[in-house]
Amino acid sequence: MITRRATFGLLAAATVLPSRALAVVAPPRSEIRDSLAKRFTDAGTAGTFVGYKVDDYMIIASDKERSGEGKLPASTFKIANSLIALETGVVQDADKDVFPWDGVKRPIEAWNKDHTLRSAILVSAVPVYQEIARRIGAERMQKYVDLLDYGNRDIGGGIDQFWLTGALRIDPIEQIDFVDRLRRRALPIGQRSQDVVVDILPVTKVGDSIIRAKSGLTGQEQGSLGWMVGWAEKGSAHTVFALNMDCRDPGLIAQRMPLTQACLTDIGAI
Repeated sequence: MITRRATFGLLAAATVLPSRALAVVAPPRSEIRDSLAKRFTDAGTAGTFVGYKVDDYMIIASDKERSGEGKLPASTFKIANSLIALETGVVQDADKDVFPWDGVKRPIEAWNKDHTLRSAILVSAVPVYQEIARRIGAERMQKYVDLLDYGNRDIGGGIDQFWLTGALRIDPIEQIDFVDRLRRRALPIGQRSQDVVVDILPVTKVGDSIIRAKSGLTGQEQGSLGWMVGWAEKGSAHTVFALNMDCRDPGLIAQRMPLTQACLTDIGAI
């Protein structure tokens, strides 16, 4: 049986066949555009961009190789972590449940305060999500990572570290599959949890379009890999996307969203 994710994976260097079967679908059309790859070289770095134009059932990518390479998800895992927190009851209300600041001063000032789930995902507060993961616990976390079919499903490396420095890996094709299932409310969990997470995702407005997306950045020891994953809404047309890029030059960290917007513009998504 050809599953939805397998058809996405046809674009990547190695097709990933999930154990679950979402639907039997025909392979989407796909296209590699050198102009997207040039965006990264012009910025002085290496990276990949994949966009899935939903209405056209069309995948447009910058390359075939890196789009299929698994990487640490870093803070893009906050999407899944939020869903699991809501499903397990670790968080019941994204606006009322408060995670008190532990009093430890950290370099990112926005982290040094009390947070709700909504405010924590907005500023990508790693300590809050580490506490959420600890409250979820390894057994329940593994159960839901398996249920969501997230990346390689490996939570080795510590319950509050596996997505930052541990064993979890996900490639851009898998990111798109996961995010698109969330966009369609097609994940095998409660609709309320999916509705809440969509609602709290950071939003960027570009003209008449909006982008719902989560960023991610690994530490220097993990290669300073930057992510941006989500979807763009241009009227009724939606485009799901995943970008990752090397951010060893600290100045490139701020370029994740501008480069994403440039790639989305190139493919007519915004």
